[in-house]
Amino acid sequence: MKSFRIFLLLNIFIFVGAQAFAQLQQDYQVSEHYNKMEADIPMRDGTKLHTTIYSPKDTSQKYPILMQRTPYSSRPYGEGQFRSKIGPNEYLMQQGNIIVYQDVRGRWMSEGKYDNMRPFLPNKKGKEFDEASDTYDTIEWLVNNVENNNGRVGTWGISYPGFYATYSLLSEHPALKAVSPQASISDFFFDDFHHNGAYLLSYWRATALFGYQKEGPTAEAWYNLPGLGTQDQYQFFLDAGPLSNLDEYYKENNEFWQQLKEHPNYDEFWQSRGIVQYMKDIKPAVMIVGGLFDAEDLYGPFHIYKSIEKNSDNYNSLVYGPWSHGDWARAEERQTVGNIYFGDNISQQFQENYETVFFNHFLKGEASGTTGLAEAHMYDTGERLWNDYNQWPPENTEEKLFYLGDNQKLTDGPTDTRQEFVSDPNKPVSYNNEIKTVFTPREYMTGDQRFAARRPDVLVFETEVLEEDLKMAGPIKAMLQVATTGTAADWVVKVIDVFPPDAEDYEETPAHLKMSNYHMMVRSEVMRGRFRNSFENPEAFEPNKKTAVNIELQDVNHTFKKGHKLQIQVQSTWFPLIDINPQTYVPNIFEAEEEDFQKQTHTVYGDSAIRFSVLRE
Repeated sequence: MKSFRIFLLLNIFIFVGAQAFAQLQQDYQVSEHYNKMEADIPMRDGTKLHTTIYSPKDTSQKYPILMQRTPYSSRPYGEGQFRSKIGPNEYLMQQGNIIVYQDVRGRWMSEGKYDNMRPFLPNKKGKEFDEASDTYDTIEWLVNNVENNNGRVGTWGISYPGFYATYSLLSEHPALKAVSPQASISDFFFDDFHHNGAYLLSYWRATALFGYQKEGPTAEAWYNLPGLGTQDQYQFFLDAGPLSNLDEYYKENNEFWQQLKEHPNYDEFWQSRGIVQYMKDIKPAVMIVGGLFDAEDLYGPFHIYKSIEKNSDNYNSLVYGPWSHGDWARAEERQTVGNIYFGDNISQQFQENYETVFFNHFLKGEASGTTGLAEAHMYDTGERLWNDYNQWPPENTEEKLFYLGDNQKLTDGPTDTRQEFVSDPNKPVSYNNEIKTVFTPREYMTGDQRFAARRPDVLVFETEVLEEDLKMAGPIKAMLQVATTGTAADWVVKVIDVFPPDAEDYEETPAHLKMSNYHMMVRSEVMRGRFRNSFENPEAFEPNKKTAVNIELQDVNHTFKKGHKLQIQVQSTWFPLIDINPQTYVPNIFEAEEEDFQKQTHTVYGDSAIRFSVLRE
């Protein structure tokens, strides 16, 4: 009875807190509490970057500076024009901080030329610049010119602004004390526009955002997104055919489209734009944030954290919640991704109990590193609760192999079997089985995979109904043994939680769907087969030759509950999430022609395995 009362009181507290939080959001007016100024801050080469500064009207104390550098505009521009919300969250806004937004070089009201993921220059000389030096020069100007600052600076950002937050770690400015890269891009060959070398066709429209240069500072958009002329995205791209046919939408003046086409392999162009390899000897405190169902930037946060952890001795922490891209910065009461409900007020609790605590400790407090926060705060997306770990991946895990056996079974050992399927470029497997046009996909990350399991070109392997919970915590690696009648192929592996027949519906369950036997995708990844041995030097397959293809899937923290089943799906198309592989080897798929696209038969052998990290009791 006592435990029930505690449970009831806790839920009442969360509910009341959420209601109060919502009321604060409605009542708070930024213009009543902050002064706003705009400045064009000169960089070392003379280029001026437009910067918006919100300073508390209460000058009875000094405040730290919280800065976001962004390619997405520091608007609204002009005197008397205020954002409705500033800073990483409501708490930090209302507690008082100097909040700064800056248009990065070449974007919006800033001068200069834009460079998509500008390469880092470790040994800059004279007026040489990169995003690290632009960050340094900005911080130097702010601490010397903005009144009432306490000399401590923090940076944050989500997605592309998260990349600039990561980049700020390389600025080496002594005033920079706390950095929170959130959903940060780390390498464009593995984030956003590529996954293991496969081109993310679903992000094709976003090419407009990053590919065009503007002429001088502007408050108005200088680019337009291409229209599809239909709500059926699958059919649009199927009808378009080879990638080269999309050239009619992006001409030579779209620099990013040209870069994608001219650099199909992981050459020096892409390698130089990676940021993760420079995460060494980092000094500021870091709190990396990501969503376990982030379709855009799942790779980056994990790899940035691990690189810092390996090569630095600073305060380095990781938070991954049951979020899609940027959900943690929102204030929805019910946290859902797609059809799946995970709990109430999860984002609010993160903002108050983690993000705010982190920044206050290092920017306003003693900055000792004793925050009371776990190094790894990870949500279990099967158990629906938070886990705290001393490191990530956790120490107490062991490897568990499941082999892709006969009769749709996952087995404990390899079998002398093989399974075949025909992959037809004219009838690719959809990634979501929905008819709609999306700018960037999200919901499919927890999407129901029953439609795919019932296709003949998708292989299915699963356990019996689990008799006890199976907790996965850490990386997943697919170790496939495959063959193809062609010379090229993609390989897609999906990890799926099959719900029991008596699973109850959620409020969010659409009328046409039931959670009974729901096939929830937990993790998935693609490998463009030509890159199986090297991302720099692609290779064709030898027809009908058994070949190893390994795929690193991103980490999970997920309990497959008693009564559920673990399922693996293997397929070769995933459309139009990724472009269609011709299945005939060509040097550059962006230049493939209609006749290169051929139907092929693929084989998966019984000594293929999926390796999980299983948490020990």
